[in-house]
Amino acid sequence: MKNRLGMAATLAVSASLLLTACGGGGSEGSGDGGDGAQTITFLSWTGEEQMTPIIEAFNEEHPDIRVDVSFAPPVAEYIQTLQTRVLSGTAPDVFVIAAENKTNLIDAKQVLDLSGEPFMENVEQFNIDTYGRDGAAYGLSVSSWAAGFIYNEALLAEVGYDEVPETWDEFLQMCKELEAAGIKPFMESVDQMPTTVSAWVGEKSSTMDPTLDEQIFSGESSFEEQWTPYLEEYNRLYTEGIVGQEVLGLDGDMIRDEFIAGRVAMINGGPWLINAIREGAPDLEFKFDLVPGALGGEPFAAGAASPGYAINSKASDEAKEAAKTFLSFLASPAGVEIFHEQTNDVTVTSDFEPTVDPAFEPMAESIRTGQLYLPMISWQRSEDVLNVEAVAQIQRMIQGQIEPADVARAMDTKLAVS
Repeated sequence: MKNRLGMAATLAVSASLLLTACGGGGSEGSGDGGDGAQTITFLSWTGEEQMTPIIEAFNEEHPDIRVDVSFAPPVAEYIQTLQTRVLSGTAPDVFVIAAENKTNLIDAKQVLDLSGEPFMENVEQFNIDTYGRDGAAYGLSVSSWAAGFIYNEALLAEVGYDEVPETWDEFLQMCKELEAAGIKPFMESVDQMPTTVSAWVGEKSSTMDPTLDEQIFSGESSFEEQWTPYLEEYNRLYTEGIVGQEVLGLDGDMIRDEFIAGRVAMINGGPWLINAIREGAPDLEFKFDLVPGALGGEPFAAGAASPGYAINSKASDEAKEAAKTFLSFLASPAGVEIFHEQTNDVTVTSDFEPTVDPAFEPMAESIRTGQLYLPMISWQRSEDVLNVEAVAQIQRMIQGQIEPADVARAMDTKLAVS
């Protein structure tokens, strides 16, 4: 996932507003382009530099369809931009369905059911299920992502390590050895759900039946019971002085730049950082690794099926058909190949085999086996407001204002009233 700075302010647009807005029909700007071409509107989550080659390839293959594309960066700004367009009755014909907006979009019947469409046949079931409900499929997700720790091989080697340790205690010990050697050990962006916490909760959930979230949302358990031990472990980064409160003022890009400059040995992140790191520091040798296990758990990855492409159910019939042609190209081997080249995401369609960047290979198995977890995907309702609450309370914990158990209790309170 990418940076989520300001999420607390922007994701508070309520589901009730979205439901009200979806009563209006139509979409913005779709129709005959004046030269006989059918125009469809598309709000892209992927950046312009990465998406442009995909659009150009589609236009070359389908000159009878024009894609009027606009861009909004993930996550908070994208969600807000899409909601604003939905509220005004000008939602695009094609847009992204993500962890943070899927419940609202599906409940509001804003997204077309894609099940049975030929372009869904080669998509991994894990990805279909992520953006589906009750047998319906609402998003074309052609890849999955995993996030863990990225480490500077040379800096770890200075204190005798050639990889990230497998346990949290060993990881903290390595951090202290790096610090003793004058090397800043670790930084993690906390303007979003911390990768570390997501991975730990996901590993715990993978051992439970019913799952951890099923137990919480049924009332059988609680965030306080399930999350508090992991929040206590996470807080050791700050109470033991390994990471300073300065991370509260840094977004993911800033932390990435610290890593590129060689000023920190390890950061959290996913495949979207690979190109930026290689461009910013061509000689830097780095690798990814799973988040070390805590409280007896195994190393694990945060992650999920990548956001899917959805079709506006309120679009005209002509726009819907053109949008299906667009999604067919995005799911084709040619479209998937370009997407993979541009994003480094590990694609999961059965008719294309991606070449995984060697630095990212330690994460690939988690993607291929679906051993990934993202709270906002797994939460059964109110994922937007719960995420905002969790991030805000974790930031307060880092500042020393509250204890780990207070974070979890605040999430239980938010769930109870949402």
